[in-house]
Amino acid sequence: MVPSGMLPAAHQVLFVFALLACLLPPGIWGQAFSLWVEPQEPLVPPRGSLLVNCSTNCPGTPHITLETSLDKELQGRGASWVAFWLHKVTDDSRVLCAVSCHGSQMSSSTNITVYRLPDRVELLPLPTWQPVGENVTLRCRVVGGAPRARVAVVLLRGEEELSRQPARGEPAEVTAVALARREDHGANFSCRAELDLRPRGLGLFRNSSAPRQLQTFVLPVTPPRLDAPRVLEVGTSRTVNCSMEGLFPASEAQVHWVLGNQMLNPEVASHRDTLRATATARPDQEGAREMVCGISLGGENRWTRQNVTVHGFLGPKLTLSESSAPEGTTVTVTCASGAQALVTLDGIPAAGPGQPAQLHLNTTEDDDRHVFICSATLEVDGETLRGNASTELRVLYGPKIDRAKCPKRLAWKEKTYQVVRCQARGYPAPRLSCLHQGSNASLPVGTQFHVTLNYSGTYQCQAASPRGTDTLEVVLDVQIRNPRSVLAVLVVLVVLGLVILAAASMHIFKWQNRTGIYRVKTENTALPLTSKQPDGAEAEEEPS
Repeated sequence: MVPSGMLPAAHQVLFVFALLACLLPPGIWGQAFSLWVEPQEPLVPPRGSLLVNCSTNCPGTPHITLETSLDKELQGRGASWVAFWLHKVTDDSRVLCAVSCHGSQMSSSTNITVYRLPDRVELLPLPTWQPVGENVTLRCRVVGGAPRARVAVVLLRGEEELSRQPARGEPAEVTAVALARREDHGANFSCRAELDLRPRGLGLFRNSSAPRQLQTFVLPVTPPRLDAPRVLEVGTSRTVNCSMEGLFPASEAQVHWVLGNQMLNPEVASHRDTLRATATARPDQEGAREMVCGISLGGENRWTRQNVTVHGFLGPKLTLSESSAPEGTTVTVTCASGAQALVTLDGIPAAGPGQPAQLHLNTTEDDDRHVFICSATLEVDGETLRGNASTELRVLYGPKIDRAKCPKRLAWKEKTYQVVRCQARGYPAPRLSCLHQGSNASLPVGTQFHVTLNYSGTYQCQAASPRGTDTLEVVLDVQIRNPRSVLAVLVVLVVLGLVILAAASMHIFKWQNRTGIYRVKTENTALPLTSKQPDGAEAEEEPS
């Protein structure tokens, strides 16, 4: 061990020995000999230890010394060698061995290199969003690492190596350019420093940066498509749509939508590269407004603007001076709308825009349930707005029995099913009943019943309502059926059927008698044809 206070003197001695070794050739002091320092150009980890051996082939017992600024500890000594442990090697150093051999001096040295992994490896921040198809620059900064000649910087996309460059400078900064792709969206990029000491018998040491994620995007230059009416009505909800195609990634795009100073809250849906937004517009004030739909992605925006006119046209208003008026009363019907609207009442237009249309009606029975129709049109920003309103008039009038459906005389057969079809009109609707003048029995009206002789007679039919009554006398004549005449008809039909059956049988019998089988005698073709009877008949005609 060399005391710390003696280090300056040791340096001086080391300098003198080195100077002599450089200026005087070997053997200048006498016979030539050699001096070795082992190991040569050693690599040591930070604060590591190293065993250094100085040896010579000088005969005899030479004096060998080792000069260094590091802490040293004698490990061993021989006739021609000496070994020292060097401890706590923190910096690159040079070790000098010197020997004196029979008046000759010689020195030899080796350089100790302390190898270190880089202290810091950092991939500099990437752009927040990177357009697809454009180059992104990757920058890696490496601080520390020795020996620098053995340090390489590798830029990576995932596990794919994009660039490998030597580390130069302190700190070393390495750049590489990569083309941004769709598949790079969400991909991890990093850099790695590699200290390759394998040629020196050591390993490959690596130190990597924290990964950084890249976000790529595609935003077309064309603006979004806005599907919204140019005319809106105050207080009325309308569905509007805003869409864009060709986005990537469409699911991460943002939609900003306003109508005038009113924010719209859209529902956004995406499918592949298409984004669709739907919102409800409900303006609360009249006037000209601007609807703006914006889609933003990757820090860029695309906007579509459309002028919208908000109107207060709520359609026409139809009123009756009396909705239920007695017959003969004058009813006033009024159809009106906004100041610029043109109204029409039952097809008759008003005098001009903004003017009401009126109708004075002296009510009759025929006006009951009359439906009045009021329509209005308004021109707004080149668009024609239309509205309709309707109402029904009820006329109060007394009951009236329909003489066409309720004849004064009815002639029906007994034991048949019939319906009295008498009807009465009026408002309020009257109640119709038919009572027998003698027995005060009720005759069913409007429903089917079984006719008997008891229903014969004269009936007083009356329709009654709060507006009055109407009566009609109806005579019902129930005719008795004759059983004898029915029996006679049946007998005639049976006899007629028997006659027809007998005639048909006789006709068939005669036709069968005229039908037979004939044979032609070939011996004499001039003879007439003879009839061939059945086998039984022919047997009776032959002699026995």
